[in-house]
Amino acid sequence: MKQPGNPITPAGLSALKARYDHLLGTERPEIVAIVSWAAGNGDRSENGDYLYGRKRMREIDRELAHLARRMKAARVIDPAATPDRNRAFFGATITIADEDDNHRTLTLVGDDEQDASADRIGWSAPIARALRGAGVGDLRTVRLPAGEKEWEVVAISYA
Repeated sequence: MKQPGNPITPAGLSALKARYDHLLGTERPEIVAIVSWAAGNGDRSENGDYLYGRKRMREIDRELAHLARRMKAARVIDPAATPDRNRAFFGATITIADEDDNHRTLTLVGDDEQDASADRIGWSAPIARALRGAGVGDLRTVRLPAGEKEWEVVAISYA
């Protein structure tokens, strides 16, 4: 049975909270001060500081609402508490090899903390779905836009 919520590591939730706090406590008050100052300068229709400030305030408010929804839906999972460390589950760092023996190391994380350039793959990504529950030596096929690709699990670790 699928558990409700969006899985996220404790570090990922901390990063979301830090971004929320920075926007709410630092950036938004600065923009409010600029808009207030610009509004006092008279004609608002041609006042670039006022117009840009209002636009930026809307962007910040949108991002704050998005972050609040994501944090509310978050289900924190600590990878260190995973009982079965011989299989690939949430938070696992997995080394895989393709047919040409090219190795790649991936970490399965929540969708809100994914970063492909750092090999942090979102939990709902196709390669993550294919690797779920895999053990060392298992072969898994991943459907990619260019076609199917087969990977062998070489190593699994949890930080």
